[in-house]
Formats: sequence, C-alpha cells, structure tokens
Amino acid sequence: MSYAAIDAERVAKAAENALKTLQMTSSDSEVHQRKTAMIERIHALALAASQTQKTGVITLTSEEFWLISKNW
Repeated sequence: MSYAAIDAERVAKAAENALKTLQMTSSDSEVHQRKTAMIERIHALALAASQTQKTGVITLTSEEFWLISKNW
C-alpha cells in the first residue's frame, strides 16, 4: 500500500467538496454510506491537522486519496 504526506488544508477542502458531491446523489446504498463515513473521517482528521501549529500535513493511503479525488 502506498502512502503520501499531503497538505492537510488542501485535503480538507477536497474532502469537503467530495462530501458535497455525495450529498447531491440520492443513493441510500451501503456503499454510499461507507464512502460518506470514510470521507467525513478524512475531512475531520485533515481539518484538525491543518489547524495544528507546525504541522499542516496529513498522511493518506493511495485508496484514501483515490476516494476523495474521484468525487471532486
């Protein structure tokens, strides 16, 4: 599995955009619910990291990165 350290503020914005995109779909499937929950978690962690002094970086797996970038 690949990992990357990415600017947390950018990840938080991307996750927020992905959540908006997911909210516009009218799916109640389990897959949709799991994607939403995972992106909400990524958003919360990235937001916290972006607000922490002297860090501003979050590490994502390639799967997590793909998940939020696919919904931009």
